[in-house]
Amino acid sequence: MIKNGRASGVVLANGDEIYADVVSSSVDPRLTYTRMIEPGNLPDDFLEGVNRYKFRGSSGKVNMALDGLPNFKCMPGVGAHLRGAMSISPSVEYMEKAYDEAKYGHWSSHPYIDMVIPTLTDTSLAPPGKHILSCFVQYAPYKLAPGLDWDTEKEKFGDNVVNTIAEYAPNIKDIILHRQVVTPLDLEREWGLSEGNIFQGELSLEQLFFLRPVAGWAQFRSPIKNLYMCGSATHPGGGIMGAPGRLAALEILKDGGA
Repeated sequence: MIKNGRASGVVLANGDEIYADVVSSSVDPRLTYTRMIEPGNLPDDFLEGVNRYKFRGSSGKVNMALDGLPNFKCMPGVGAHLRGAMSISPSVEYMEKAYDEAKYGHWSSHPYIDMVIPTLTDTSLAPPGKHILSCFVQYAPYKLAPGLDWDTEKEKFGDNVVNTIAEYAPNIKDIILHRQVVTPLDLEREWGLSEGNIFQGELSLEQLFFLRPVAGWAQFRSPIKNLYMCGSATHPGGGIMGAPGRLAALEILKDGGA
């Protein structure tokens, strides 16, 4: 809700109105400024900057419920190596080829995969003897080549990830109980991450520091009084650290906010 150039609260989907002295948005600039604010409340040059902001998500997820633990050829058996982050990235050339395919709108046939087994740290996440394998996969471009779409490519992408892991842990296919494949399109549809970018926008040089998210508006403020940004689209960007939110809160306090 905007009145006289000031944010005065929010309107929920069911029509309920919640009034506030300060509104802080942790969703990305596209959603905040072009979907949640009525037209006419923002300067044209500011909106041009928002529309130039690049997302281009390039990662997917494959989560698996397992009947046991993967057995890696390079280090067979159960051990401390399974408790940390495991990466399938055998060479720089391997990762470069994975990225090359994504540049032309194809998911990587030999993907770079980061894996963790959280049940080895927190046993309450699964029944005894069962485990969860969470895989972060690159590259999976949001915009696929002409003739391809994620609704039809989704399971093929998931199969390829499993096949890749099987090259290093041959028993993986025998212990999969359930599988969840999350594409960049799913990240947008289900979690509101525009173009499936997990960092709410590319972490490229022209979108960092004083340019994130828009030149001239990098200090968590917006052209609308009392409307702030506090998510990963602000400095210092995405990552599981909470830094954008803390820094935004300090600026809100500095301005005399709640």
